[in-house]
Parts: sequence; C-alpha cells; structure tokens
Amino acid sequence: MIKRQANFLLFFSILFSLSVCNLQAQNAIVTVNQDRQIDKLLSLKKEVNRTESKYKIQIYNGNRSGAEEARLEFRKSFTDWSTDMKYETPNYKIWIGNFKTRLEADRTLLKVKKKFGSAFIFKPKKEKRNP
Repeated sequence: MIKRQANFLLFFSILFSLSVCNLQAQNAIVTVNQDRQIDKLLSLKKEVNRTESKYKIQIYNGNRSGAEEARLEFRKSFTDWSTDMKYETPNYKIWIGNFKTRLEADRTLLKVKKKFGSAFIFKPKKEKRNP
C-alpha cells in the first residue's frame, strides 16, 4: 500500500515537473490601425456631452450673503456634489451637481431636501455661443 502511494506521488511529481517546464510566457506586439475619423468622432462626442443639457438642483435663491451661507452649509453637509453660484439680476442662486439622468437627480434631491426644503430639480437653459 505504501509502495503504491509512493509510485502515485512519484508519477504526479514527474508529471507536474514536466508541465511546469513547458510553460512559457507569451510575448506579442499588437498594432492598432485606427481610422482618423474615430478621433474626430470622439472629439465631437465630447463636445456634445459638454453642451448637452443636464439636470441640476437649486438649493437657494436670494441675496449674496444668504447664498454664500447656503453654499458653505451645503459643502459641510454634502461633499459628493459640486456647487455653483449664479447671479441673475437681482438674485444669487446656488446650483448643485451635474446629473445626466432625472433619476440620478431625483435620488440626490431626496437627500438634499432633508437639509434644504425648498430645493428643486431643473434643466439649465443652454447658453448661446458666439460663432
């Protein structure tokens, strides 16, 4: 019985040794031939994404000192979203986030409304660019 186990171990040891000796790393060189139109399409896609209307949440509308206070309070409570202060005569507005989908904005609004009850979601108007 012991001799049988010894033969069994010897056989698998030799088999393992032979298989390890045959393993080799593979080296390859990959060349990508990319059409130049792809770069143009990628830059066009970036431009569309940049100008695409996204959802934002407004948490404050009023005077400048109130806007700065609301912005500071928001930044202390929520660190995941950026804030923007916009001035539209005669009020300052604090906008947060840049949400791609309405669902994403709604989920954030639920969290934000606990602290800023008058917060709401909107789509900013697209700014006209001079050609």
